[in-house]
Amino acid sequence: MWDPAQYLAFADHRGRPFYELVARVGAESPRRVVDVGCGPGNLTLSLASRWPSAVVEAFDSSSEMVEAARAAGVEARVDDVTTWEPLPDTDVVVSNAVLQWVASHPSIVSKWATSLPAGAWLAFQVPGNYSDPSHRLIREVAGPSLAHVFRAEKPVLDPVEYAELLAGCSSVDAWETTYVQRLSGPDPVLEWVTGTALRPVRAALSSSDWEAYVAELAPRLREAYPERADGTTWFPFRRIFVVAQV
Repeated sequence: MWDPAQYLAFADHRGRPFYELVARVGAESPRRVVDVGCGPGNLTLSLASRWPSAVVEAFDSSSEMVEAARAAGVEARVDDVTTWEPLPDTDVVVSNAVLQWVASHPSIVSKWATSLPAGAWLAFQVPGNYSDPSHRLIREVAGPSLAHVFRAEKPVLDPVEYAELLAGCSSVDAWETTYVQRLSGPDPVLEWVTGTALRPVRAALSSSDWEAYVAELAPRLREAYPERADGTTWFPFRRIFVVAQV
């Protein structure tokens, strides 16, 4: 289950990659713009503002996120990224930090690229920090008994691999950025991963086992990401971006 409030706790940090991704989309007057995995809808609203004449289609697999998006004024629906297909008038498809949850996403992205009309834009970004201490420690503390809840150790491709995947498009722009994020508050890295990477672990554990897990994980994260004298914590976060025009 997704918790929109937990996810939005770092809205500024989570939103920055979205804006930098969409800034590379060159569509001027798209007919239909689709937000694949719209989450709580706060970023979807910016798509409607940029392209006011477009039909903005938004969906997410989480009913909790869709409910939050609707409350924010987005006409969102529950749908599955693995079965969704773009309508013939779809000129822009945006997916922000969603495809890493879908093991088959490389083939899905290829299918979208061949289904979209000529000149349409496909833009997505995914986290690329799966070898970093945050994710490594999550797995170590979970141990073999919870190995089944995790995706592959590297659930995303590298920029060159995504560029090759979409090499048949008229243009492909693939890059990576490491954001050195300044977090604040007690155990900020734990709070960050609780809203995303720790969701499968939380779902698999009872309340007491979850409390024991967090009690072991928290000090390890504090050691890996030490608090500065002013109470803030640096958290490097690598992101992978792809923008293609078909």
